[in-house]
Amino acid sequence: MKMIIVSFTVTLLAACSSQPDYRAAEDGGYGYTETQLTDTQYKVKFKARGTDKGAANNYALLRAAEVTLQNDYDWFVITHRETEVDKETVHNADFAYPMSGDMVTYCNAIRCETRYYPRTAYTAGIHVGGRTDSDIVVTLDIKMGNGEQPDTNYSYDASEVVTNLQPKKSDS
Repeated sequence: MKMIIVSFTVTLLAACSSQPDYRAAEDGGYGYTETQLTDTQYKVKFKARGTDKGAANNYALLRAAEVTLQNDYDWFVITHRETEVDKETVHNADFAYPMSGDMVTYCNAIRCETRYYPRTAYTAGIHVGGRTDSDIVVTLDIKMGNGEQPDTNYSYDASEVVTNLQPKKSDS
C-alpha cells in the first residue's frame, strides 16, 4: 500500500513540475489569453498559480510583446493594467475526538444528584494542504504602434521585451 501511495505521489509531482509556467490557457485555466479590441489594441491576460505577482506580470508583458510582433508592430503602450489575487485556504488533514455527554439531574424528596454520562464521538475530515493557494490574474490593455516609440514609463519595445523575458530553455 505504501508503494502505491509513493508511486502516485511521485507521478503527481512529476506531472505538476512538467507543466511549463508560460503557455496558452485552455478552458479558463492557467496561462495567457488575448482578445483583439481594435486593429491596434488588445487585452492580454496571464493567469498564474502561486504568490509571485512579478512573474505573472512579466509573462503578461511577454505575451503583449509577442502579440505586438505577430501583428507587425514595433512597440506597445500599456493603457490599463490590473492585477487580481484570489486566495483560497486549504486545510490540513484533521481528526477530532470530541468528548460530549449528557448531564442528568435526579431529584427526590431529600436531595438532587447530577450525573454526567459521557459519549465519545469520533469524526475524521480529510483535507489536502494546510496552505493558502493563490490565483494571480494580470490584465494588460495595450495599444501597438510602429516608428517612434512614445517616451513614457508604460511604453515598451516589443523585441527587447521578448529577448529579456523569454523563458530560458532547460538543458534537461
